[in-house]
Amino acid sequence: MRLSFFLIICGLGVLGLALIASNDPRPTAKGSAESSIKPTDVSAFTLIGIEARTDNARESTANGIIPKQWQKFFTEEIPAKIPGAIGTNFYGVYSEYASDHNGEYTYLVGQAVKDGTAAPNGLVVKQIPAGKYAVFTTEVGPFAKVIPDAWQRIFKLEQEGKIKRAYKTDFEIYDQRAQDPQNGQVDIYVGLK
Repeated sequence: MRLSFFLIICGLGVLGLALIASNDPRPTAKGSAESSIKPTDVSAFTLIGIEARTDNARESTANGIIPKQWQKFFTEEIPAKIPGAIGTNFYGVYSEYASDHNGEYTYLVGQAVKDGTAAPNGLVVKQIPAGKYAVFTTEVGPFAKVIPDAWQRIFKLEQEGKIKRAYKTDFEIYDQRAQDPQNGQVDIYVGLK
């Protein structure tokens, strides 16, 4: 599963993607990204992984950082280096926004860990803040299509004033529904003001 996921991620490079495999204690939403906006309160949690600075303009080109981060994450066997990982899920986290979805942000690929866990050399700890998030569930299908489509719908909802994004932290969770990247489904959590 990880190799096929890696190959799909390397082909995407748009908007940053992540995979979560199973057993995450975080809330998940069911249904389609076309359905109504589902606000939820999320408790703070901690991740350990690797991060890099990028923006969506770069990610829409062959020079995207996000596919390279996923490549590094799997080829360097980063999951095996994360102490005390909770489950086998992976996260893609967008944080430290310079402005809105047109500006730079920090992208982290990682796994959930017990609060207070120290990051090994070369990895970083990221605290996901508690708060209100809108949960969007992608359609079922190839990641290369359904994830960018879901983000485009999110951008449109924001432009229409139907959601007010905080631009502090957003994250993607890929659970057991995402085991087949050609026919998967993921949840996207967008931080709200």
